[in-house]
Amino acid sequence: MFEKLFGRLRKDIGIDLGTANTLVYVKDRGIVINEPSVVAVNTKTEQILAVGNEAKEMLGKTPPHIVTTRPLISGIISDFEVTEKMLKYFIDKVYEDSINFMSRPRVVIGAPLEITEVELKAINDAATNAGAREVIVVQEPMAAAIGARMLIREPIGNFIVEIGGGTSEIAVISLSGIVTWKSIPIAGDELNKNIMQYARERFNLLLGEKQAEEIKIKIGSAIELGESLRFPMRGRDLVTGLPKEIMIDDSQVREAITKSLRTIIENIKAVLEITPPELVADIHERGIVLSGGGALLRGFDQLIARATEIPVRIADDPLTSVVRVTGMLLDDEELLSEIAIKMDNRKAS
Repeated sequence: MFEKLFGRLRKDIGIDLGTANTLVYVKDRGIVINEPSVVAVNTKTEQILAVGNEAKEMLGKTPPHIVTTRPLISGIISDFEVTEKMLKYFIDKVYEDSINFMSRPRVVIGAPLEITEVELKAINDAATNAGAREVIVVQEPMAAAIGARMLIREPIGNFIVEIGGGTSEIAVISLSGIVTWKSIPIAGDELNKNIMQYARERFNLLLGEKQAEEIKIKIGSAIELGESLRFPMRGRDLVTGLPKEIMIDDSQVREAITKSLRTIIENIKAVLEITPPELVADIHERGIVLSGGGALLRGFDQLIARATEIPVRIADDPLTSVVRVTGMLLDDEELLSEIAIKMDNRKAS
């Protein structure tokens, strides 16, 4: 009786623990948190000063004793202690306006394809120490495919490309399992670095990561646009050491990121080459689905379609598809059991 009562009151949550952003879904409430996976730490006192949006605002603006850090690299925990504190901050934030006093939440977390047993344990331990009662980990491309309403349980080929902040994950799914896949460390963060490198080499301009990301969002594109876009690029002149502003256009941003985009496309082709022919036939008919923040890059779907000669569509609300599905899985025990990561069935590509 008490377990049923607590189950109704408990706020079970789904988490998309991403390199760039962490999103939290609460059962019956939807997405309640969408903040950067950034933490500011005072190295003198070892205290966490800020998490999420507040910490991101500090990037590049702190004194030496305050360090802003991203505790996840390519979706994998690189700093266990900071990740644990970040998760605790987000879980506590979910409960801050609640009179919830009883059991701790059950948590479903999305994780990358190449996660190892050690990394899986790290996610489990971090979430448990942060306040979770039970932790269930699912593969992000699988969650993204469900979010895109792909028929993953059917004996047909479903091709999903999930482009996040740290990794691009390419997978073919059939009968609730991943048949062939590749995971590469080229995604949103790498495109930001491409723009920073281009600014340095072409204009002798030292550009911050936040500024590079803004340029990518405002005028970045994968194909030539009908109308040229321009945006100011502000940084420090490497020759004079003084502030400098240069107007940059979409063709220059395209030049900066084209190599990385080509690499993603070559890996999509590589996955198709190792996919069983019957599934390739399905994919040719049903198309490729893009998910994740990288799917929003202007014209990237068209560029992939041209290169593969396969129709490409963008998932509805690609930024939140993974976290929405982690929340949905809280109500679908059968599907959750089918796709939860188990220690004995994960193989490298």
